[in-house]
Amino acid sequence: MSLKAFSDYVSLEKNYSQHTVLAYIRDIESLQEFLKEQYEIDDINVVQYGLIRQWIVQLVNNGISNRSINRKVSSLNAYYKFLQKTQVIDNNPLKKHKALKVGKKLNLPFSQQELKEVLDNSIVVNDFESARDKLIVELFYSTGIRRIELVNIKMSDINFSQKQLKVLGKRNKERYIPIIDSLIQSINVYLKYRNQLPTIVNSEALFLTIKGTKIYEMLVYRIINKYFSIASSKAKCSPHVLRHSFATHLLNEGADLNAVKELLGHTSLAATQVYTHNSIAELKKVYAKSHPRNKT
Repeated sequence: MSLKAFSDYVSLEKNYSQHTVLAYIRDIESLQEFLKEQYEIDDINVVQYGLIRQWIVQLVNNGISNRSINRKVSSLNAYYKFLQKTQVIDNNPLKKHKALKVGKKLNLPFSQQELKEVLDNSIVVNDFESARDKLIVELFYSTGIRRIELVNIKMSDINFSQKQLKVLGKRNKERYIPIIDSLIQSINVYLKYRNQLPTIVNSEALFLTIKGTKIYEMLVYRIINKYFSIASSKAKCSPHVLRHSFATHLLNEGADLNAVKELLGHTSLAATQVYTHNSIAELKKVYAKSHPRNKT
């Protein structure tokens, strides 16, 4: 059973993104290389847990974080489950494996003041790129969409009359997100500059490069990092932090957790609850300030 068969399975049957599929394959190939170099074993399908554990130990010794190691092992586990399903192997060597302990990952959101600084002062709209960059920031903060979702927005996904945006999320699940009037205004400003580009190669894509081609994920990351690394002292200034800010600020203002879950495109409420820690902190401040028994 080849990796190609597994790749086709997770791509076509499980509807995983190309990025996820490639990550799975890289993780599996990492174990293959270890077994070949250390034990001259070519067949990953027949190894016992003891050898996989030696690979995990090497990863730890190489300074790989427990979170990254757990992800790699998760990829392997998915592969071995596939081999069981297709009756290539009888037992999954990772069946009794316990994930390594990891600390809670806390991504602090941008403050409302930092968002205001970027949107009101840092980006002066006077050409195509500045209009595009400002719209990208506004869209992330107004909708909470993922970076890949933003990259893949089509012109036809925007419904101006209904004031909503169609987004293609994970596993090709569509969802509709309301868009506010200020965002619609920024879209219209950007479209005026977009229409003036001398060449448009990808006419369906909403966001383009200056050359008229569809925007790509790394460029989106650089745009966000460019503006927020100046306005914010946070070590990490990424599109995901903007998504985090969107969710946290909504919850701080009293938004329903289930509503935020739907906007973010989460399949479970547990995934959304990671954003509530800041809301709890905000509630504690209000409680301490407002409770009658706490007043002197």
